[in-house]
Amino acid sequence: MKAFLARLTGPQKTVAMLVSIIVLMGALTWAAVPFYSWFCKVTGYGGTVSVAEKSSDVVLDRTITIRFDGTVDSSLPWTFKPVAREMTLHIGETGLAFFEATNISDQPIAGQAAYNVTPDIAGGYFDKIQCFCFTEQVLQPGETVQMPVSFFVDPSIVDDPDAKFVQEITLSYTFFRIDLPQDQSAALTSPSSDAIETN
Repeated sequence: MKAFLARLTGPQKTVAMLVSIIVLMGALTWAAVPFYSWFCKVTGYGGTVSVAEKSSDVVLDRTITIRFDGTVDSSLPWTFKPVAREMTLHIGETGLAFFEATNISDQPIAGQAAYNVTPDIAGGYFDKIQCFCFTEQVLQPGETVQMPVSFFVDPSIVDDPDAKFVQEITLSYTFFRIDLPQDQSAALTSPSSDAIETN
């Protein structure tokens, strides 16, 4: 790189340096998204929840209210909402909630849900066991589905000097449109087996 820059004149060197800076900034921006996602999952920062392999072994007498919220990105022709707006559980108790999605378009569409909880400080204590958000969802034209999420609030929340006063947590999802899986895309573009050949 130094040898290349040494052969350039003043204006050429300036342009080359600016292009290098732009490329570097682009690479850092691209890397920032997965790094930030990883950081949030590990720390619970920004209201990102944890993932648990099994239910909590401890259930406390204290209760907490969980509220649910669902939205869709403007590029996704779906409706999406929680079946119940809230539930009250004991801390450590496993809850099961459902969200309902409908594809209001005339074609199969795939979506992926992003999620977070508020207040942010509760993110590290909100543990999901199973969730529709872990995988892509494909809805056929006009199809309506109810999708479950099972979760619990980690009892260690009561030991956190800042989080122990949390009495309500809101779990929010936003669905975004994604590319159809290859098998679905292939089925849409291939000729129908029922098609009639004409000469």
